[in-house]
Amino acid sequence: MTWGNVLILAGLMLMAMPIQADELAGMAAFAKGDYPTALMEWRPLAEQGQAEAQFNLGVLYDSGLGMNPDHAQAAEWYRRAAEQNHAQAQFNLAVLYANGLGVTRSDAEAARWYRRAAVQGLSEAQFNLGVLYETGVGMIQDRVQAAEWYRRAAEQGHTAAQNNLGLLYANGQGVVYDPVVAYAW
Repeated sequence: MTWGNVLILAGLMLMAMPIQADELAGMAAFAKGDYPTALMEWRPLAEQGQAEAQFNLGVLYDSGLGMNPDHAQAAEWYRRAAEQNHAQAQFNLAVLYANGLGVTRSDAEAARWYRRAAVQGLSEAQFNLGVLYETGVGMIQDRVQAAEWYRRAAEQGHTAAQNNLGLLYANGQGVVYDPVVAYAW
């Protein structure tokens, strides 16, 4: 098992809600690298509307584990979970929109899904939303909002957000110029 698979598995386990036996069987299969069995265990749960299983299917299709990558299928499963407020699915769907993978590329849709995940506290989404506000991609440029989203992610230990927030303070963009605070971040 590669480190990437270990990280994906850890993410799957951390995001788990109350777990059903089928989901546990899917996780066990995933951990062993038996992706077809994981797919078989998770699909019925996903089709019944279980958000975690929908997200897990999205991960399998997105990463191409045990199959060829199918970003359109990944987007469909992420969307189903995202509409149930699954923060990581919202983030992953935003990434697909930002890159035009399996969906029509749309900065506005990427921003919408990043925002939904960011509001739930997902630091990666907060950082990406900060980048979009800072650059004006998919929305009106607003460095005050960029600083706010960077701050939220930075306070959770997101190092790139800490760096970007420090740069905003160093340049007095969206915040009051403060070289001491810039250095601290």
